[in-house]
Amino acid sequence: MLRVIFKTHNKWKCFTASSLSLRRGLHVDSPPQQPTLSSSYVHGTSSASLLSLTVSQALDSVTQRWPDREAVVCVEDGIRKTFEQFHQDVDRMAAGLLALGLKPGDRVGVWGPNSYEWILSQFATAKAGMILVSLNPAYQMKEVEFTLKKVQCSAVICPSSFKTQRFCEILRKLCPEIDTSPKGQIQSSRLPDLRMVIVMDSEEPGMLHFRDAMEAGESRHQKQLMDLQKTLTFDDPINIQFTSGTTGNPKGACLSHYNIVNNAYYVGLRMGYQWRPQVRVCMAVPLYHCFGSVIGGMCMAVHGITLVFPSKGYDSRANLKAVQNEKCNFVYGTPTMHTDMLNQRDLHTFDLSSIEGGLMGGAPCVPEVMRRLRAEMNMKEITVVYGTTETSPVTFLGFPMDIDELKFNTAGCIMPHTEAKVVDPVTGVTVPLGESGELLIRGSCVMLEYWDDEAKTREAIGKDRWYRTGDIASLNSRGYGAIEGRIKDLIIRGGENIYPAEIEQFLFTHPKVKEVQVVGVRDERLGEQVCACITLRDGESCTPDEIKAFCKDQISYFKIPHYVMFVDSFPMTASGKIRKLTLKDTMEKELGLQ
Repeated sequence: MLRVIFKTHNKWKCFTASSLSLRRGLHVDSPPQQPTLSSSYVHGTSSASLLSLTVSQALDSVTQRWPDREAVVCVEDGIRKTFEQFHQDVDRMAAGLLALGLKPGDRVGVWGPNSYEWILSQFATAKAGMILVSLNPAYQMKEVEFTLKKVQCSAVICPSSFKTQRFCEILRKLCPEIDTSPKGQIQSSRLPDLRMVIVMDSEEPGMLHFRDAMEAGESRHQKQLMDLQKTLTFDDPINIQFTSGTTGNPKGACLSHYNIVNNAYYVGLRMGYQWRPQVRVCMAVPLYHCFGSVIGGMCMAVHGITLVFPSKGYDSRANLKAVQNEKCNFVYGTPTMHTDMLNQRDLHTFDLSSIEGGLMGGAPCVPEVMRRLRAEMNMKEITVVYGTTETSPVTFLGFPMDIDELKFNTAGCIMPHTEAKVVDPVTGVTVPLGESGELLIRGSCVMLEYWDDEAKTREAIGKDRWYRTGDIASLNSRGYGAIEGRIKDLIIRGGENIYPAEIEQFLFTHPKVKEVQVVGVRDERLGEQVCACITLRDGESCTPDEIKAFCKDQISYFKIPHYVMFVDSFPMTASGKIRKLTLKDTMEKELGLQ
């Protein structure tokens, strides 16, 4: 065992390597077995060093190692690509983008549902030194105009339409000059930086086809691309991910190669991707979201896993078919996505024997869903992940074989090379271990900035580089975090602080409740009252009094919902998150409180 000798206060002391690691931080290459923390601060250390790779270098390395392994399978379109084939396509498209006149540093928006063209664009823009701008496929004209202007997008890559969304029509309304401009030379008064639209699936007047980009590159552009690799660095910005913007205009979190390559690297190590003989992931989450592009796309490029896209838009039955037919052994999804699969009436008819585990993130999950996933979908190694767009995204992640207490009651263990602390939201002082406060994160995962927004960046990241998540959390003595809600979701009823997640988890144990969301609604006397919005299991009926009686003597009186509203569904974002502000507003209108 390594021993290190230090001189402290004129006395020589000997420390073992293991004791030093406890002094410096929590060693998280394997699940912590002993309590080590004494305050609400944790530093995740690791024997695995951070990677100094660009996205393109990571893909080069994994292609050399597994050229014939499948990288991407798009079930709906019948596309299968090995790493060698995917790598060749990336090179062709990257050279094509340069040939079309785009330059390193240009921002390129990708707008649409999951597709081979989407993930190909992600890696081609990276290789060409461009910055991928991930656009929510649900964006309407006002939102698209704001985001494209904010980052001065030079190009947009999109399908002509998907379901009810008409991407090209929206762009034409924004830029009527498209129809009369030479392809690739748009000159728009409303979007002055936009020069081209590349359409994934059809020929459109004034717009380039995806095929044009794939075929535009010549040998000189390939040479330009190769020369360019010598100038790209892992600290360069690579991706702009827009936040939801529920409290104002969306902010563009700017992430570097270093951010996302390392985040994917340590997620894969935590999940054991490096030692499993084969990892085939059912990708139910959208690529425009960090969950999809980093934990999915970048894990593919760093660990050589296979991504199976069951469908372009979320479809729980397509997911089950993909698991069965493609022998997926991991499933990615939000709690709502996993719940939808569990609630398929003929779930038992699918062969899900290949499943080993899964990742669940994007929102808190109740223990009952975790239990059902293990019992009904064979998901023995279901693992909870927590993070934010601004942290690339993962900061806490469970170990696949954690005990139930940790799986059900925490959001996982601190990630390597990441610091976290829980502070009083008002004073900024670190709270005692186990107490609740605002979660702050520091480390290799923290974004570079909010694009072109110094004021918002300063609000979020202090001079000490701590990122303020806005989430209420607590830490246990082994470095696992529990997320208890958003500061802005906190219900303050007559001076009592109420965390919706606590009530939601309790109400979910009611045998008739399928899903539940708790929001605070206006109250003249108390400021806010607790409102529980509930969807019932199929064939069940229930009354508000029945729910309130279930709560009596089980939770504190002030946490018992004053209003119980039965709903058919919840307002959702395209990434599967509940829009709580929209739900709150709807409930206040229905209750006549506005």
